[in-house]
Amino acid sequence: MRLATVRTDDGTRAARREGDAYVLLPHTDVGALLNTGDDWARTAAAPGTGRIDAATASFAPLVPHPNKIICLGLNYATHIKEMGRDTPAHPTLFAKYDGALIGAHDPVTLPVVSDTVDWEAELAFVIGRPARHVPTTGALDFVAGYTVCNDVTVREYQRRTREFLAGKTFEATTPLGPELVTADEFGGKEPDLEIRCEVDGEVMQSSRTSDLLFGIADIVAYVSDILTLLPGDVVCTGTPGGVGDGRDPQIHLREGQILRTVIENLGETRNLCMREKPAGD
Repeated sequence: MRLATVRTDDGTRAARREGDAYVLLPHTDVGALLNTGDDWARTAAAPGTGRIDAATASFAPLVPHPNKIICLGLNYATHIKEMGRDTPAHPTLFAKYDGALIGAHDPVTLPVVSDTVDWEAELAFVIGRPARHVPTTGALDFVAGYTVCNDVTVREYQRRTREFLAGKTFEATTPLGPELVTADEFGGKEPDLEIRCEVDGEVMQSSRTSDLLFGIADIVAYVSDILTLLPGDVVCTGTPGGVGDGRDPQIHLREGQILRTVIENLGETRNLCMREKPAGD
């Protein structure tokens, strides 16, 4: 099943993909749908309240207001090497706030305070039911499904302190979507999918999600020992090598460029980079 959060004249709605259309569901977004209980998949498969053409759909962030956005850094060997870091013994965690999220085709905001905005293509997953102290065996049962994310990062702010947060949660920088492909589509296994990032059509990152240092089950088990994962929580699993900051010379996103993030079988985000307007303009 493929689910999305689409914009309508009456606000956002959760929707189920059926061929060339989205069937509208009686929930404001995918996060609200997941919070209907353990039968959310049955609820999602129920008859809808209207249809919209998939070709003209406007996507909101897949989960617009998750309780938590948990992110992993340094989770591909190629990225660890290019950043000159040691291989971590435990997952490197940081967070985002929901104001960073944008829809799959919304503009990425390049902030006025920095010119060091970088791309980070990532596989993201969304939690489907509460998870606390979950063992690795069976951890995938708590995953509702998978989607595309780009953890767009303001490197200058990331480097100002030892904590990543400041560079990771600038407003309107993180595309998430367009669809949640439910976990049952992968037969109860962790997906092994090609992941790619392009800037103006040039491939900058290319890897497979099976190259994750800490896999999906590992992440769910580790994070659930720290706090309770809730339905609709978003977890971004880290980026492979090929970021602009790891190149010599370094390169960063510029106004007018198109940032495209593609994950096999999940879809793509495609975002125009637009400079933030200074206050008062």
